[in-house]
Amino acid sequence: MKKKLLIFFSFFFLFLIFIYQKFETTEKKNVENLEINEIDNSLNNSNIIKNVKYFSKDTGGNEYTIEAMVGEIDQSNTNIIYLTNVKGLIKIQNSDNITILSDFGKYNIKNFDTIFSKNVIITYSENKILSDYLDFSLERNSMIISKNVSYFNLSNVLKADNIEIDLKTKDTKIFMYEEDKKVNVKNIN
Repeated sequence: MKKKLLIFFSFFFLFLIFIYQKFETTEKKNVENLEINEIDNSLNNSNIIKNVKYFSKDTGGNEYTIEAMVGEIDQSNTNIIYLTNVKGLIKIQNSDNITILSDFGKYNIKNFDTIFSKNVIITYSENKILSDYLDFSLERNSMIISKNVSYFNLSNVLKADNIEIDLKTKDTKIFMYEEDKKVNVKNIN
């Protein structure tokens, strides 16, 4: 069992290193491109945007793109856009891409923080994480994956309630909300 955990955490740690490399220069991020392909004018004062795409690139050449079929600007805070059918793409220099898919999202155009919700799928190389909620914050340098978390790689499956990752220190906490329940790790080979 200790060997299985060691293998699992080795793969997970490599995943975290690549995420950290992407965000270590986030203080100098700039939005370079905003594409809005079609604005829905069917309603007066409509805040609905179709085929939305935001792109940012840091000084290290790492890129973050977020796309959605539909976006709705929050009338009380125009920096917030609620998204439907969301795809996030993180391109890290000299590394594999990280793709995030979800049914819904909440994107802050000012600080790039994104909440992905419902049917969240994170893929990286041979790794896949499924959950119902991902709070991805460049401002806090953290990633919180929660609600029905399942992590898969070529040899292991992990099930937990929550994974918290500090992007600067790489500290990772994997836990269940209820003390009497335990994180489940299985070797699939």
